[in-house]
Amino acid sequence: MHPLLSLSVFWLLPLALTLEEDSPLDSVPRRSVPYHQDNAHLFREEGVFNYSTMLLREDLNLLVLGAREAVYALDLKDISKKHASVKWEVTQKQEEECKNKGKDPETECKNYIRILHKTEDNRMYVCGTNAFDPECDYMSYTDGMLTLEKKAEDGKGKCPFDPFQRYTSIMFENNLYSATSMNFLGSEPVLMRSSPVSIRTEFKSSWLNEPNFISMTQMPESESSAEGDDDKVYVFFSETAVECDCYNKLVVSRVARVCKGDLGGQRTLQKKWTSFLKARMDCPVLESQLPYIIQDTYRWCDPQQRWKDCLFFAVFTPQSETSDLSAVCVYRVSDISRVFAEGKYKTPVPVETSFVKWVMYSGDVPFPRPGACIDNAAREKGITQTLDLPDRTLQFIKDRPLMDQAIQPIGEKPLLVRRGATFTRIIVNQVQAADGNKYHVMFVGTEKGTVLKAVNYEGEMFIIEEVQLFEPPEPIKIMKFSNVTGQLYAGSDEGVAQIPLATCERSLSCMDCVLARDPYCGWDKADRKCVFLSSAQRELIQSLKDGDANLCPDADPAKPVNESIWPGGNLKLRCTSPSNLAKTAWERDGSPLTPSARLQFLRDGLLILNASDSDTGRYRCLSVERSKSGKYTTAVAEYQVSMGPAGSGDGTLIFPRARVDGPSVAGYQVVIALLVVSLLALLAWNFYKGHIPLPWNCGKKTTEQSQNTHEQEDLNQHAPRSAFAEEKPLVLGTDNGRSNNNHTGGAAAFSAAEEHDDPTVTLPSLKYIDDESEI
Repeated sequence: MHPLLSLSVFWLLPLALTLEEDSPLDSVPRRSVPYHQDNAHLFREEGVFNYSTMLLREDLNLLVLGAREAVYALDLKDISKKHASVKWEVTQKQEEECKNKGKDPETECKNYIRILHKTEDNRMYVCGTNAFDPECDYMSYTDGMLTLEKKAEDGKGKCPFDPFQRYTSIMFENNLYSATSMNFLGSEPVLMRSSPVSIRTEFKSSWLNEPNFISMTQMPESESSAEGDDDKVYVFFSETAVECDCYNKLVVSRVARVCKGDLGGQRTLQKKWTSFLKARMDCPVLESQLPYIIQDTYRWCDPQQRWKDCLFFAVFTPQSETSDLSAVCVYRVSDISRVFAEGKYKTPVPVETSFVKWVMYSGDVPFPRPGACIDNAAREKGITQTLDLPDRTLQFIKDRPLMDQAIQPIGEKPLLVRRGATFTRIIVNQVQAADGNKYHVMFVGTEKGTVLKAVNYEGEMFIIEEVQLFEPPEPIKIMKFSNVTGQLYAGSDEGVAQIPLATCERSLSCMDCVLARDPYCGWDKADRKCVFLSSAQRELIQSLKDGDANLCPDADPAKPVNESIWPGGNLKLRCTSPSNLAKTAWERDGSPLTPSARLQFLRDGLLILNASDSDTGRYRCLSVERSKSGKYTTAVAEYQVSMGPAGSGDGTLIFPRARVDGPSVAGYQVVIALLVVSLLALLAWNFYKGHIPLPWNCGKKTTEQSQNTHEQEDLNQHAPRSAFAEEKPLVLGTDNGRSNNNHTGGAAAFSAAEEHDDPTVTLPSLKYIDDESEI
């Protein structure tokens, strides 16, 4: 490496580290709220799982909840109160048939409720997977009871077969629009309208290629339309890109749209969409090589503005396992509509190789424009419905449903990018703050069962808090918001949770309330508490963009808590910081403290070890937090520590015990050292006596044993029989025939001789016994 290059690397390294430390990707919520049953209203029933389908019936004050083989009617204000429920279980025959098709009877061969929609006659349309044989029915709520009408309808194309396959649906003017798979194998994806005339997509890879459906919504684009346009239905999904000229499959995000009045073609595209168009959606994240994949969307519309000003907030996650970033991008509906109305098309072009290349179409575009809804210009030409469209237009859209231009987010960058738990769902609410400005507050669900609350203040993404809803952590699979109750509802496999938009009472001081920068909350100077903005009658203190806590009145000094300690004792002074963005500091008698072996700074307090008289005094725990407007310091806790008997207060008196670095450890070390020396001495004695052969003497030992064997045979031939008969019982009586080891037998005989002091046992006889047991 060139010397100048290596020098530049060392110069840039500190800068890179600084950028990494200050990176907004690692931004933490100002407040983390751990799981507690008081955080939210919770609902679950034993043995029931997959609470992932919701319908808000605000007219009945109900949250209708679909789970596995059950539908519940819960109180909209408190979902822990169940008003009614109905079971919809599969029969034994259905479960056996599903099992015979190779599906798991414990998980897949059940009835997962997947569709819940309100009909115009105030009934509900409900569909379930029904053991891989989807079925639909009507349901009513009367006299506090949920009732299935048992009007079984075929659910193919409306509801997925596979309970774990992504799908989406809406009911618009009593017509069900659904995006799912039409067959058991899941290989026939379809976007379909079930009534009044059944219309669906073509089974062509250029239309839908291994899609993963995400969400669906309708836009009232016919309202006050000068062109006489039609309403649209937008579908968000991801799929394998057919236009990508690459070796591996590349997944991209899409948005497609169809016209409400589409009836299909007369000859070409019979009972197929004539208005199906799709375009790629980009959410550029740090110049990622692979496009991020859409996971959820939320349509937000200002009721006082036209549909063109509506926004789509979308959650994106990486398709590469090497990245742990998630993003939120926001799109204007007008930008999406413009791409479909004015953009260029892509067209397939055969090349010499076996694949087809997709390029921008530059030829003539027929009239009426392919994929367009019937408008005034078409009506002037006598085309009043899609059945009147010419075959040239229909053939064009059949072959070219893909737009060339990709749809970019506002600002051509994400609104929020964060490293950590993967984003799963999103809800957006607009609130008018004390300064008169309106802000979009995003509530983002994660795979770890938490909800992030975030706001973008003039390009600065600020995460107000993160609340843990489920324990153990479960991915959030659905989120809904009620304007009537002002509550959020989140569902997972294990249960459902209900939380308010804000919990202002968590801020106990004016500084904490202002630095939280929550548009829902402000500090009431008269009541001296942090209150919900809409419920306040007076002007509140709030500073969202800058977090200016100088607006707060002087806080009352903290009342000191008396704590006592004796010489050599330990004491913990508790101090919990109100913010993850703040750093804590300690003072004693007005002088700052620094950590040491005896003064340990903990996350939740200060630990004083082996106290002495010098440790007495007044201790203050300070919280230091920065915002755009400056650095703010506030006293969180204060203690008066003195020598004497144990006091009462928030501090924790730690009673004396064996010191971890004192004589007790040294004593253990001495004992262990003695044991090691004893073991080494024992091994040396055994080596010396020959009880344990040395490795280099193994061959020698084998030769000696062979020689001893021949010598013993000769000795047995010349020895008197009586001597052998007299001494053998001594050996047998010593080890009882359980051992053939000469060392064990010898040691046992020697031990027996010492214990009974038998004079008949002599050293020569022991030597003889040892030799015999070797044989």
